[in-house]
Amino acid sequence: MINQSILTEALYEAIRRAATRMPPDVRRALERARGEETEPMAQMHLDSSLANADAAERGEGLVCADTGFPLFFVTAGNRTQLEGGFGSLRLCAEKAVTRATAECLLRPTMVDPLDRRNPGDNIGPGMPKIDLQFNGDGDGLDVIAAPKGGGSEIFGTFYRMLYPSDGLAGIKKFVLESIRDSCYAGKICPPAIIGVGIGGTADLCMTLAKKAALLRTVGSGNPDARCAALEAELLAAARKLGLGPMGSRGINAVLAVHIATAMTHTAALPVAFNAQCLVGRRWVAHIAADNRVSYTGEIA
Repeated sequence: MINQSILTEALYEAIRRAATRMPPDVRRALERARGEETEPMAQMHLDSSLANADAAERGEGLVCADTGFPLFFVTAGNRTQLEGGFGSLRLCAEKAVTRATAECLLRPTMVDPLDRRNPGDNIGPGMPKIDLQFNGDGDGLDVIAAPKGGGSEIFGTFYRMLYPSDGLAGIKKFVLESIRDSCYAGKICPPAIIGVGIGGTADLCMTLAKKAALLRTVGSGNPDARCAALEAELLAAARKLGLGPMGSRGINAVLAVHIATAMTHTAALPVAFNAQCLVGRRWVAHIAADNRVSYTGEIA
């Protein structure tokens, strides 16, 4: 059985590492982009981002100051047992986020949407956000902490219910328009990782897009050949828009396009777009049933 104290520490450590370490696959993608850019401003932006990541790795601040929304994606096995039951996830996550905020690893950005009151600890209705799913017959727990920056979420989220007759052409038009509108002037801190959800209900479509943006290795191949081809086509088109890092001229406003799909109603064609900013913050904690914990910046 996984102890609450171990779970709390793992949640804290995962989000601490996410705030202070750039995932290896994200860094590789940024270094590749740096090698491709010829515009001096584009090169400067990428150099600054990589230098910030190096400083954060040395303990000299954060990968980015806007630590945004505290998000946890949790996967449990069918035989996983938590002390106090799965309801304890909320309590442990709140403790972890409160501590991380107090230690200035997370900026206190969560406020009440109506009166804008800021509790100062990133805790309140819906936050931290916990996405829990069950997969396989294991007895452990995988946690991905992803403090998602405000810019990518505020300016990089779009949804549209297309007509089925709009088809692939309509999907492509929506995605490219969303890339243009979100990357213009560097609003989502590009180069961005773009998640595209296609199908499902409105809420499922948005969830697909967000998970595609946050939880896949950058540029990893889609197992569906149709989706893989569409991802490659959209990325190639994005590189021809004339937009580069942080809204400068260039070719790397987008590092990757990741697509996820779900079955949908015969009368519907929902499409969602969600962007992850260039620092791509996320870190993984693996908690075994015997309470051993390991951490990695790589997504399985």
